[in-house]
Amino acid sequence: MNKTNSQRLFEEAKRVLPGGVDSPVRAYRAVGGAPLFIARGKGDTIEDADGNRFVDYVMSWGPLILGHARSEVVAAVQSAAADGLSFGAPTGRETRLAEAICAASGAEMARLVNSGTEACMSAIRLARGYTGRDKIIKFEGCYHGHSDGLLVKAGSGCLTGAMPDSAGVPASYARETLVADYNDPASAEALFNSNRGEVACVIVEPVAANMGVVPPAPGFLQALRRLCDANGALLIFDEVITGFRVSFGGAAALYGVRPDLFAFGKIIGGGMPLAAYAGKREIMQCVAPSGKVYQAGTLSGNPAATAAGLKTLEILEKYKDEIYPSLEEKGAELESAYREAGVPVNRVGSLLSPFFAKEAPASYADVKKCDLAAFAEYFAAMQERGIYVAPSQFEAMFLSAAHTEEHIGKTCSAIAFACGQALKGNG
Repeated sequence: MNKTNSQRLFEEAKRVLPGGVDSPVRAYRAVGGAPLFIARGKGDTIEDADGNRFVDYVMSWGPLILGHARSEVVAAVQSAAADGLSFGAPTGRETRLAEAICAASGAEMARLVNSGTEACMSAIRLARGYTGRDKIIKFEGCYHGHSDGLLVKAGSGCLTGAMPDSAGVPASYARETLVADYNDPASAEALFNSNRGEVACVIVEPVAANMGVVPPAPGFLQALRRLCDANGALLIFDEVITGFRVSFGGAAALYGVRPDLFAFGKIIGGGMPLAAYAGKREIMQCVAPSGKVYQAGTLSGNPAATAAGLKTLEILEKYKDEIYPSLEEKGAELESAYREAGVPVNRVGSLLSPFFAKEAPASYADVKKCDLAAFAEYFAAMQERGIYVAPSQFEAMFLSAAHTEEHIGKTCSAIAFACGQALKGNG
């Protein structure tokens, strides 16, 4: 495969961008080699700077549930952009998008922001302001963006405050974040018991998708709901990835658990930078200018982004009885291909991850046992066969409505070969 232009572009980028990228996973550090520089995408395929074409299972890390450059979405963005790229003033589209998000999720009010990081950060600030408490509980392996208080790890055990997981994060601030074990409600209960009256909220990915896909164990989310209710804390679902993907109503609808607050992103922007936090009216009215919890943004509710999001949600709602069953079928086909190749896989609808481990993980501790060398070999073999998957064992695969049966079949053949090579080469 010719990568001459991608390699040249990477060398140029490294002179002006830290590591040559604007988000770390793009640098291919986990799999080796130079990253592909993408020139264009259409439907379920992308083309790199050297003209190589790939069936895409990154899909911009989740937003493109309708595929690349869906004509109706592109037209909506072009129409909005022709009227102006930004106003810093209210537009009707903001209201309509908030209404669509609330109608699908069951939330009563929403505030539009620009990224999933901002949505999670703002939801946590709101929870703290509403409850008057400082501490939060998160789960090891769950990623909620790069704000200071969330870049933490468990350290010596889940019953202690966390130490920073990044330089530049004060330990004093990180200590307000308590870390429990995903799929282990007893670990969260222990944190509540040792920090009585101090926990403002629990934030969780209802389907973990940033350590690879790890579904919630039966009863896990329900137990978190009960713990929050019993301790006067809010439950926040980070549905930046799962919202409008695992079902039209997201993970909350799929698992029948209602959080107090949601964080949404990715799909609600249709590929444009847009996110939101949403929830109960009583809580959301604490946000300025209605209340004393301050949050603002010059580009929040951007007209081109809201146009993309509105059109995406409109299509998903109109065709949800076709799109989501089709995504389930495609996901099941890929899942079977991995299992037949001897690789464990976790899947929830159109969200899935193969794991080079003895069994499919149920926690971050399980995920850390994966064979990363085997994954790197699998990744290279998939790319050589025209299949673009995430360059990390700890990221998800994303299906779209644009993936064709022909390309699913091509992918299944590539899976059989790539997994066979990786397993043979790593014992």
